[in-house]
Amino acid sequence: MANLIVNGLNLDVEVEPDTPLLWVLREHLGLTGTKFGCGVASCGACTVHLNGEAIYACQTPFEAVVGQSITTIEGLSPTGDHPLQKAWIAEQAPQCGYCQSGQIMRAAALLANNPNPSRDEIVDTMTANLCRCGTYPRIVRAIERAVKEG
Repeated sequence: MANLIVNGLNLDVEVEPDTPLLWVLREHLGLTGTKFGCGVASCGACTVHLNGEAIYACQTPFEAVVGQSITTIEGLSPTGDHPLQKAWIAEQAPQCGYCQSGQIMRAAALLANNPNPSRDEIVDTMTANLCRCGTYPRIVRAIERAVKEG
């Protein structure tokens, strides 16, 4: 049994040390907003925050995060009123929506570290996440909107 801090809650979890964080979140804790996309850290659908930094949960073993703070899309804003979530809706960023929790988590980490990024900084950061529907222009606009309205 090991302790994790997930979305501000201290939780004891019993899994094999090499279990990917993605499966701990989804299968053991029921936090299904974090998605499985590729399993090889190429798409970013599984993006969560570890101590405020964006990481790929599919490639992060449980043993590497024991005792640390993890934030999932469910913990970004339980009421859905984070500036990015509101901007995502206003800009109609999602199409199929599958990658969007990872996109929002990557954008939230960017804005936490750089509250006023340039368009180039936004584009550069967001290249770590794949959107198979190609909604990149709307994603960039949503981040720019969140900066302005945030």
